[in-house]
Amino acid sequence: MDGIIPLYKERGMTSFDCVNRVRHIIHEAHVGHAGTLDPNVDGVLPICVGKATKCVDFLHEKPKEYSGELLIGLSTTTEDLDGETVKRQRVESKISDETVKTAMATMMGKITQVPPMYSSVKVNGKRLYEYAHAGETVERPHRQVVINAFQMVANDFDPAKGQQRVRFTVKCSKGTYVRTLAVDLAKKLGYPGVMSSLTRTSSGGFNLDQTLSLADLSDLAANQLLSQYVLPLEIVFEDWQHLALNKEQWQAVQNGGWLKTAEIPANADQRIALTYQGRVKALYYQRDSGHYAPLKMISTKA
Repeated sequence: MDGIIPLYKERGMTSFDCVNRVRHIIHEAHVGHAGTLDPNVDGVLPICVGKATKCVDFLHEKPKEYSGELLIGLSTTTEDLDGETVKRQRVESKISDETVKTAMATMMGKITQVPPMYSSVKVNGKRLYEYAHAGETVERPHRQVVINAFQMVANDFDPAKGQQRVRFTVKCSKGTYVRTLAVDLAKKLGYPGVMSSLTRTSSGGFNLDQTLSLADLSDLAANQLLSQYVLPLEIVFEDWQHLALNKEQWQAVQNGGWLKTAEIPANADQRIALTYQGRVKALYYQRDSGHYAPLKMISTKA
C-alpha cells in the first residue's frame, strides 16, 4: 500500500504512538508521519505509507494552521498546562482587543524563536526534553520561522481569577513552536503566559474535515475498504509542474540519468515532478543551465 492518510491525532497520544497504531491496523512496516504533534495537541497528522514516506519532506514545506488559546497570568516550565507553575501575575484589568491585535501584528513575517526546553530539538545528540528531565540547562539553538498569519478570535477577561484568555489562529512554516509564539505574545503584553489549548487544523495541505480517526481506520480495515480512503502520493505534488516521460526517458530516469533542459517544457520551474503512466516516479531539479538531475526517486518500477 502506497499513499497518504490524513489522520486525526487525539490528545494523550504521541505522534509515534499514532504511527505504531497505523502500522498495526494496516499491516505495513513503512509508515511515517509529517510533523510531530505534542501529546496534549490534537488535529491533523499526515501519515505516509509505503513509497509515500519519501514525500515527508515535501509535505513539511506546506504551511501549517492552528487554532489555540493563550492563558495570560501564569507561566510554566513547559509553556503549556502540563508543566509546573513558574510564575503568577494577576491581570488587574482587561487587555484591550486593540492592544492584543497590535502585539500580534508585530509577530508576523520571519521571526526568530528559541525552542522550549521541553521539546524534541536535539543539541549535542540529546533532545532538549532529556536535559530538562535531568535538571540540566543547555544553550538552545535559535531558529528562523515564518508566521504567515496570527489573528485573535476571542479575548475574555476573568476579573475573579485575574486571568485573560486569548483565542487565536495562526498559519506558519514548519519548525514553528506555537506554544512559544503564544508565550512570547504574553511577554509582549507584559505578563507571563501559557498555551492552554492547541489544535492543528491544517497540515500538508489537508484540513480537519479530511481526517480519519484511528477508530475509522480500524473499521475500514476490518471491512476491507481502507484502500479507498488512502490518498495517492501524487496529491502532494499537485502544484508542481509535471513532465510525462516517454519510454526512452523513463528508462534513463530509472537508472538515475539526467535530463537535458531541452527535454523540459520551456519556462519550467526549478523543480519538476516526472510521471510515467500517470504516476509520479521521480522529482528532478535544475542542476545547471543544460540539465535537470534527480532530487528524489519515488519509484523505479513501472
